[in-house]
Amino acid sequence: MNDAAEHIDLEGKTMGMWFFLFTEILFFGGMFLLYAAYRFKYAAAFHAAAAEENLVLGTVNTAILLTSSLAIALAIWAIRAGKTTRSIALQAATVLMGVVFLIIKYVEWSGKIIQGIYPDSPALLALGPGQTMFFGLYYMMTGLHGLHVLVGCIVICFMIYFTRRGVIDQTRAVRLANTGLYWHFVDIVWIFLYPLFYLVT
Repeated sequence: MNDAAEHIDLEGKTMGMWFFLFTEILFFGGMFLLYAAYRFKYAAAFHAAAAEENLVLGTVNTAILLTSSLAIALAIWAIRAGKTTRSIALQAATVLMGVVFLIIKYVEWSGKIIQGIYPDSPALLALGPGQTMFFGLYYMMTGLHGLHVLVGCIVICFMIYFTRRGVIDQTRAVRLANTGLYWHFVDIVWIFLYPLFYLVT
């Protein structure tokens, strides 16, 4: 493949990733609009339900994801600078932080389920429609976000494998760069979810 054709191929892969992320924005955007509508309708109930959230764990998870975004950005910089070993280490650190995020989210979910707060549970339904809707949106939106984190971790593991094999290197880093875009998107979604579910006033 000549340089011109390779450049076009790289641009095509990058544009493809941006198009994919655009569809994801529309997907999460619809849920954010749904949240906004019910937040307006049940303002007091949403405030009461948010008071039950674990602000400390939510804040720790936010810090973890922000740090992981920095790690994947540095991993991309490292591979482009020819520092393969450092890039692999930073990619692995990103995966580790993603796993820790999921473990903390599991702890949060488990605590609520033990208390009987889960979709269609008698305890939740007894709280009224406002809090029922809040926790329904909480499970749906954080669950889908968690699924995206899991997928991101799996994809980055493949990127580590490709980097070790030399498929990704100083001149062929588009796969890792696109993976970084996906991970940053996941991070941005959480930045919106965090205040919606933990800082409701």
